[in-house]
Amino acid sequence: MGRPEKPVDRTVPARAKLADFLRGLKADAGMTYEQMAKKTNGLPSKATLERAASGTSVPTWDTVVVFVTATMTANGWLMSTSDPMIRARKLWICARRATRAPYYLHKAPDPRLVSTSADLSRALRHQHIWAGYPTPGEMERMSGPGELPASTTRRIIKGDILPIDPKQAIAFLKACDVLVRADLESWLAAASRALKHDSAPSRTNINQWIRAHNLLPELDDTREEELDELLVYREKKELERAA
Repeated sequence: MGRPEKPVDRTVPARAKLADFLRGLKADAGMTYEQMAKKTNGLPSKATLERAASGTSVPTWDTVVVFVTATMTANGWLMSTSDPMIRARKLWICARRATRAPYYLHKAPDPRLVSTSADLSRALRHQHIWAGYPTPGEMERMSGPGELPASTTRRIIKGDILPIDPKQAIAFLKACDVLVRADLESWLAAASRALKHDSAPSRTNINQWIRAHNLLPELDDTREEELDELLVYREKKELERAA
């Protein structure tokens, strides 16, 4: 019998809630961290999985995905009343916000307040923060092939550039948990306002931004359950790419 786990660090409540949830999954599966690491071929390591459920820090989203997947059987997924990946995502975002968001950011940015290119850049950066600071690599894997290269995403996050076209902007926003069509349309309208007088060669075709709503999925009447299904699908695709 292994030594007992240390109590969850409760210094940051949101971080502790994520750790409690992960430990609950592990307990329900009846697995040790060593068994979980073997199941994942050592990536991430036993120490990384243990640290993820300690409450001392917020693990990467990739680690959370592996943790949840390793502790859930196919029958567990079918029998669960709520999808553990969705719950994990919400807890992870809250934990990242609690530990990384600047003191002045208390809510998601409102794209209706955007009127200039500088406003748009700042709002996109704040949306990235509000979504829990996903890494450029994580965001690339959440998107379609070639839609959101990590190198480009990194420059958008730093405020060096704006998305090159509406398709890239939509991919960035979806990776930052903007999934409802109405919200995406509001962001595209903000981009159209901001870029209307922008002379940058890559954005001179303002009509493509005005017509960009045609690129959006039909989610006008999307319910919470349907959004959850979309998130699950995205996580499954991410796991398939990592396999």
